[in-house]
Formats: sequence, C-alpha cells, structure tokens
Amino acid sequence: MTNESRAERHYTLWGGPLSLYSGKARAYLIKKRIPYREIFPSHPDFPARIMPAVGLFVIPVLEAPDGTIVQDTTDIFEYLEARHPEPRVTPSSPLQNAVAWLVSAFGSEGLLQAAMHYRWSYRKEQESFLKAEFARILSAAAGPAAREAQAFAVMGQMNGYLPILGVTPESVPAIEASFEALLGILDRHFAQHPYVLGGRPSIADFGLMAPLFAHLSRDPYPSHLMKLTAPNVCRWTERMNLPQIGDGEFWDYAEEFPTGDDIPETLLPLLQHIFRDWGPELLAYEQHYNAWVHANPSLPAGHLVSASQERRVHPALGRVTYELRGRELRRQCAPQALWHFEKAAALGRALSGTSAGRWADLLHRTGGEQVMALALARPLERRKNVLVLA
Repeated sequence: MTNESRAERHYTLWGGPLSLYSGKARAYLIKKRIPYREIFPSHPDFPARIMPAVGLFVIPVLEAPDGTIVQDTTDIFEYLEARHPEPRVTPSSPLQNAVAWLVSAFGSEGLLQAAMHYRWSYRKEQESFLKAEFARILSAAAGPAAREAQAFAVMGQMNGYLPILGVTPESVPAIEASFEALLGILDRHFAQHPYVLGGRPSIADFGLMAPLFAHLSRDPYPSHLMKLTAPNVCRWTERMNLPQIGDGEFWDYAEEFPTGDDIPETLLPLLQHIFRDWGPELLAYEQHYNAWVHANPSLPAGHLVSASQERRVHPALGRVTYELRGRELRRQCAPQALWHFEKAAALGRALSGTSAGRWADLLHRTGGEQVMALALARPLERRKNVLVLA
C-alpha cells in the first residue's frame, strides 16, 4: 500500500499544538484510536481547499476520508461518535451524561478567559516560545525573518482580544484567584480518579483539555504554575494524549464509568466552582441575549447572532457586566457560550423519574439551581459553521 493510499484512509485534523480547540479534538481522536494525521494551516491546501469550504479561517477542522469537512469540536465529536461508537466515551447513564456536557461546556467556553489571560498577559515572559509556535503553525513564508514577522502580526491581533474577554488590570486578580482555586479542585480529583467521571474519558475530559492543554500546560508561564501547584492536573493532560484508557498509576481502577449513574464525590467541588464562578457570566449573557431577541422579534431563522453581522466562530453581541470573586468584569456577550451550555441544560431538562430527582438534588447541593434554570428566548443553532437563530 502506498503512502498516499494509507493517507486516504485517515482523517485529517487541520490544527496545531498551540490551538486551544485542537487539543480537545486531538485528545478525542487519540482516545478513540481513530487513525488521523495532523496538518498545520501553513500547508497550502488549507487556504486553497479548507478555508473556502468552511468560510473563514479557523482551526481545528476535521477532514474525513470521504472529503467531508466538519468544523467546531462539538460538531466533530457528534459526527465521529455516530461513525465510531467504540471505544465508548459517552456515558449511557443520563445523569452522568448531563454532568459530562456541563463540564465540557465550562472547559470549552468558561475557561477561555483564563487561557487567553495566561497566554497574553504574560506575553513578555514567554515571547520567544509563542513566536516560534505561531510561526510554525501559521506561516508559509520562506525565510525565518518573514515567518517571524507574520507570526508577530497575528500575535498582536490575538493579544488585542483581552479587553473583549474582560481581561483588564482590574479583573486579573479575580481571574487568577478563580483559576488557582480550580487547579486545586482538579488536582484533588485527579489524585483519586484518572478521568473526570472515573475510569473512562468523556466529553467532560475533552472539553477541559481545550484550555488546560494548549494554553495552560504548554505555555511556559502557566505550565510552571500548573506543575508546581497541580501536578495531578498536569499528569492528566499527559494521560489524555495517550491512546490507552487505563493508566499504570491507576492499575486497580476499572476502565468504566461509575455504576448506578453515580458521580464521584470529588467532582462536587468542581460543579460548585462552575456554578459560582461561571454562573454569573452565563446569567449576564442570558439576560443580554434575551433582550436582543425581544428587541428584534422579526429576525428570520438563519440570522447571524452577531452585533457586527460578521461570520465569526466566537461572535460578540454587545457588552455585559457581571461579578467574579468580588470584582466587576465588563466584556462582550459571547452567545457561543450559551449554545454550549444549552446542550447540557437540555439534557438536564429531559431527565425523568429517579434521574430527575438525583439531578435536582445535585443542583441543590452544588448551588446550580439558578444557573441551570437559564432559558433562552429563542433557540440557537450552528449553520454553515456560524451561530444563527433557529
């Protein structure tokens, strides 16, 4: 068999090690043992074929052996789960599945602010590393000087997103206090369990890998922080990039989700953290989004959910204000976070019988009742790789 014919049987992950969401998709492909090759967007095929198909510059993008192109890690997960159900990474127990999607939403969207802060607020401390990473993934320029110049321009653009995300000198103490508290919670959990829900990885682990790998365990400054204060979290990021489910550290731990739809007790502090620290942000988004919907009742299905009407993976919908650990944060409303969160909320609402009672008890114990009651005035969906009104 030629190299070309082998490649045709593989999926292609258009991404790179510095990309936040590539880490989520890559870990999934590895744990599912799905043959793939990863190609950086500096390859000429990316602007020639992939960008026109997707409609914007974004990574990761999955290209299937039959040529199907899928963008967004959640869409990639659902597309591949339908075609590669084994090894199983979706809990069959309804309560565990709802919790898994909630943690995934928090990782995918709720930690984006912290990930961007630690990458760009400490840019001076890790400039040479970032410059090399951006040059290798983005630039097809011939010489080192041209590659570096191209990387530097993109870095400046990314650095400029901090105020949009609410990262300011006034908010940084709260952002760092929240993240350091999270590291402590996760470190205690991963000291006892190999994965979020126990013995198998799930969408919860893949969602957390998005920020906790590329930005927070690879970039020099936050990597140092993680290794010194949360070594079990650092070890988990390594485990998530290995194809086997079992781990030598947990040799006597069954490679299964907990029986009886149980949730590890060490996971309750994580849920409390999510509701306490991410909840006010979500509620601010909900209020702003619903006000926008009510102010524009005649918008048709398919209308871009974006104040600028630009096609963006993370559109903005105007400024919101909320509180994090005693500090007022002001940032752009991110409806993409509502779209992610709604997947978990819908699973929670659909629970019945004993599962519904256990879900209600779990929310009561972790302070999540108000947040999980969040309701969108109009459903959101993704069409042609962007967020629109349903």
